[in-house]
Amino acid sequence: MRKKIIAGNWKMNVLPSETAELVKEVAAATKDFANVEVVCCTPAIDIPAAVAAACGTHVGIGAENAHWEAKGAFTGEISCPMLVDAGVKYVIIGHSERRQYFGETDETVNKRTRAVIAAGMTAIVCVGETLEEREAGKLVEVIERQMTTGLKDVTAADCAKLVIAYEPVWAIGTGKTATPDQAQEVHALIRSILARLVGEETAQTVRIQYGGSMKPANAAELLAKPDIDGGLIGGAALKAGDFAGIVAAGN
Repeated sequence: MRKKIIAGNWKMNVLPSETAELVKEVAAATKDFANVEVVCCTPAIDIPAAVAAACGTHVGIGAENAHWEAKGAFTGEISCPMLVDAGVKYVIIGHSERRQYFGETDETVNKRTRAVIAAGMTAIVCVGETLEEREAGKLVEVIERQMTTGLKDVTAADCAKLVIAYEPVWAIGTGKTATPDQAQEVHALIRSILARLVGEETAQTVRIQYGGSMKPANAAELLAKPDIDGGLIGGAALKAGDFAGIVAAGN
């Protein structure tokens, strides 16, 4: 039985001075939902305040990116050892916005993923197709490429620290949502690719989140699908009540 995981992706929102209050609100609003793993992934500058506020609670703190090198001349980047030292437990890798705006590739996703797992953190690896790719009938091809290259040399043992997030790019920040059946179809595809890469038994243990405009109104129907194990939440993660509504649906 895979434990549901609901992770908030704050993106470039929430000031450091506002962080502690939001984390504490999330912790209070979700404290009774023991069957769900609750995560807040914050901008790097918010991490110290988030970790301090989450201390002693069930909320885990994640980062939105990490570099694959442990140190060096990479101005503006943050390494996995830095994140571990700061108390981070999760890292989002390969979000569509990183791919679209900052040149992230399947190859760099792979480097970051392996570095995060090697550092002992959980990698939340994002995959998903654009509207153009879906309409061109390239859904399977795109997911296959992102999974095969992005998870190259990730072993079955590594999968204990792996979460996959399926984000139909056309449903991010648009208010559009894949139907539960559409989402389930791709989640099942992802699990079948995982089975080929790391074995069926291991693939059945890996959690796959849905990351396309999940909100309290549609969370229960999505989370009821057999291969949807949680959500990577954008806008709704910025309001503790909305976020808690999604967590409740997974409980």
